[in-house]
Amino acid sequence: MEQLADNNHQAQLLKPNKKVRIERTGKMLTFAAVGLTIAIAFAILFLVTSKGLSTFIINKGSIVEFFSGVKWNPGVMNDLGKPIIGALPFIIGSFAVTFLSALVCAPVAIGAAVFMTEISPSFGKKILQPVIELLVGIPSVVYGFIGLTVVVPFIRDHLTGSGFGIAAGTVVLSVMILPTITSLSADAIRGVPRQLREASLALGATRWQTIYRVVLKTARPGLLTAVIFGMARAFGEALAVQMVIGNSSVIPHSLFEPASTLTSILTMGMGYTVMGQAENNALWSLALVLLLMSLIFIIAVRMIGKGRKEA
Repeated sequence: MEQLADNNHQAQLLKPNKKVRIERTGKMLTFAAVGLTIAIAFAILFLVTSKGLSTFIINKGSIVEFFSGVKWNPGVMNDLGKPIIGALPFIIGSFAVTFLSALVCAPVAIGAAVFMTEISPSFGKKILQPVIELLVGIPSVVYGFIGLTVVVPFIRDHLTGSGFGIAAGTVVLSVMILPTITSLSADAIRGVPRQLREASLALGATRWQTIYRVVLKTARPGLLTAVIFGMARAFGEALAVQMVIGNSSVIPHSLFEPASTLTSILTMGMGYTVMGQAENNALWSLALVLLLMSLIFIIAVRMIGKGRKEA
């Protein structure tokens, strides 16, 4: 009996030790995963930054010409012996399709989110939510192919030009970022306390007045965050835009003229350059601009979220 009691006592002493080992193992795995994630992030930042700056440090490219020049031919030197790296047409094209797609898509997405959450929640949950999830799962190449076979011919036959251009890219990107903005906007609207709606209705406000003056104003930071996330996706989209924008290295004077974006030039040129050459370094510089823009979008989202918490 005494030996059995001793064995039970030893088993009880071992159980906490086993729990401690499991907890330590879990902490080690968690810290290892976090450390690996941070290391990968810094490695990517270091690689893109070092390669992107090589155009200006090693190849002696001009930063002013990069952001203001209109001619792109990194393999050729100008009269000053510097590569021709005028990226202004691509920067303008990227910002044009990004802001226009957000301008077109944001009202539609926010309206759909209001309908899903305030007007007809049951229909929105049963019908609209699955449709939005379906749009999220469609690959980019499918969007680009649809734009190439439907949007481009429609613009060419019923409007003007060849059909390729910023207008076609805007239509395709608007459809692509619609699910992102709609989902995030719906979450922001659902986060508005119910007491605010009830108080507004109790004061005699109509349903639409409550939605417009109370719900949407309260959810404004979340709605802005949704739009910025959509813009971030539109700015970094490559394949779908490349298929419909025309890929012309000029500054467009119309929405219906062919243009180019940073991502389309990267997609077309990455397989035809040699690592270390001026052409390849120039593409890395374009990638650095994309990375900086992504960081700006992330900072904007965090600032909006911080202001929301303080409010």
